Amino acid sequence: MKSRIKKVMLLSICTSLTLPLLAACSKTQSGDGKTEKVLRIATSFGYGDDEYFRQQFTEVFEFANPTIKLEMIPTMDESFRYGRQDPNAKPVDPMVKLKEVMQGANPPDVVMVGYDQLGELIGGNLLTQLDPMITKDKFDTSDMVPAVIDGLKKMGDGKLYAMAPNFSSSALIYNKRMFDEAGVAYPKDKMTWDETFDLAKRLTKGEGENRKYGFSFSNQSMGDMFYSMQMYTAPLQLSMFDEKAERMTVDTDQWEKIWKKMYQLSQDKVTPSQQEPAMMKSRAMSSASGESFNPFQYDDFLSSRVAMSIINYGQISQINNANKNAQNVKGFTPIDWDVVTLPVHPEAPDIGGQIGMNGIMGINSKAQNIEDAWKFIKFINGEDWARLKSNSSYQIVTRKKYIKPKDGIQFHIEAFTTLTPAPQPDNKIYRENRNLYQVQDIGRRLFNDVTQGKIQVRDALKKWQTDGDAMLQEIKNNPNGPINGGRG
Repeated sequence: MKSRIKKVMLLSICTSLTLPLLAACSKTQSGDGKTEKVLRIATSFGYGDDEYFRQQFTEVFEFANPTIKLEMIPTMDESFRYGRQDPNAKPVDPMVKLKEVMQGANPPDVVMVGYDQLGELIGGNLLTQLDPMITKDKFDTSDMVPAVIDGLKKMGDGKLYAMAPNFSSSALIYNKRMFDEAGVAYPKDKMTWDETFDLAKRLTKGEGENRKYGFSFSNQSMGDMFYSMQMYTAPLQLSMFDEKAERMTVDTDQWEKIWKKMYQLSQDKVTPSQQEPAMMKSRAMSSASGESFNPFQYDDFLSSRVAMSIINYGQISQINNANKNAQNVKGFTPIDWDVVTLPVHPEAPDIGGQIGMNGIMGINSKAQNIEDAWKFIKFINGEDWARLKSNSSYQIVTRKKYIKPKDGIQFHIEAFTTLTPAPQPDNKIYRENRNLYQVQDIGRRLFNDVTQGKIQVRDALKKWQTDGDAMLQEIKNNPNGPINGGRG
């Protein structure tokens, strides 16, 4: 009975694949076709030998290569995954564990890592350069999204040490009806931030609960503008402190200019404020009483309170599903929408927000099974895999040929792939000093004080500089111990 079930399951998997991939399923393509080989894969971001990971990355490869046995080696501390960190225990840097495993007695062949870890591994000569293998096998990378492939090459000074089969990014979504009613032209790709804010002012109207806002950094009503505006500052490569995290760098004219701009947007109510207690209380009461319950009441875009908002690609499915089920939601009108690229700065006209690369994989420089390691990477980053995964709800495949809108809806999907991602900060310093996030929180509290009129912008930045410097000194003396907030 078990044998029969297994055969049915295998048949089901194989028939769900496209024809080229089906052909691959009938080949072992490993050694003499009989000898089982072991391919060890280490992951640094919480995945282990679990169902999601296999569905996402390995299931089809395992079926197409039955003589290659995969062994998964998670290297993330389980306390990070489940939140059971002992406050008295010395934190373990995930990179330290990963490096130990990579250089151990029985090292992994393939490593799957986060983008922020890639530079450190390349700099430590822990990854094998992929360019010679790509050239030898004539593996085509010309069809890969430049923002992804160039971002990976940038970490290796122009050389490729890893690949990523899919990714997610952000774009600016807009409500066509709100623009039409205001008689305002739709936004365009690569508008500057100032052009976007000027456009937003023309769409802003009304008071109280009937207020219509022109722009929001987030579609969520409870969003925090301080953290949201990092989408604005990232392309400018502004930093809170120096490279060694020894001194703050916020008491500057550039920081002052940005905070004043954000403050003015808040004062003019062009963008919704995080703190609108009366409005939030009203929505909560309506929800509790069951009167005109709207499941999208905390989504400013779907509730047509915001004309333009920054969204992640994964949110497209939510908007599409809301429109499909509009008849089931009392008072909800389907949104006629489209997207353009994120706004840009004149000094960085081709740089947008962050791109989240998914499944970044490279070959360990001490790999014992390089042949199958490259076969795995080539397979997962190849055309067949991209075609199979192109309908993912939350990720975009890296191969441009298979990037297309889902479910027959039409929108400007290129908006998610046009801009180069903003440079990523080195998270190593945060991993080594967990309390550094509290330095950022000082800024958040002071920015909120500014928006509430409690303190002037430059005075707030000076205080952030002073209190931040004191906290940095505390952290330097005791990197992961308790601190009193830099207030002596």
